[in-house]
Amino acid sequence: MKIAVILGSVREGRQSHKVAHELANRFATHEGIEVELIDLADVNLPIMSERLNKMANPPANAVQFSKSVDSADAIVLVSPEYNGSYSGVLKNAIDYLLKEFSRKPIGVATVAGGKFGGLNATHQMQSLILHLGAFPMPLKLLVPFVQNAFDAEENLTDETLTKSFETYVKEFIWFAEAIVLHKQRSLAIA
Repeated sequence: MKIAVILGSVREGRQSHKVAHELANRFATHEGIEVELIDLADVNLPIMSERLNKMANPPANAVQFSKSVDSADAIVLVSPEYNGSYSGVLKNAIDYLLKEFSRKPIGVATVAGGKFGGLNATHQMQSLILHLGAFPMPLKLLVPFVQNAFDAEENLTDETLTKSFETYVKEFIWFAEAIVLHKQRSLAIA
């Protein structure tokens, strides 16, 4: 199973990349899991003026982003909470696509410098996932006080968060496999 972890922050001094890398590394330790970390800072999409499938000459980076998302069996969206919502760059990237998300299991992970860990953003992200025709995992990964959760080498040092990451990864793999295996059985029958 292929999991795409989409890092939805491009801001200088960002902290959410630590969470995205930690998740990608933890997923990669599980047998049968292939992980692709998609950093929107590297993808560098312009402001969306039209969906990718309607563009006459789409940007190459948008085409590659589409291929990466389309080839994933499951997706985790990682975003900081900005002004009570998820990042604009993540929304912009998602708006380029639609069919690439269809009927896929999608998890959310948010970070914040405060004690709520991006809770408001998770609610909005799960609503977005439903509108994409995908399946939001009920369990969310909230990373409060992200600036204190990792050491200088970007290793997770908070014991409570370590348990949260372990639970989230285990639950996401179960959730994603249940959906992916059902989709595969349905295709075999059809």
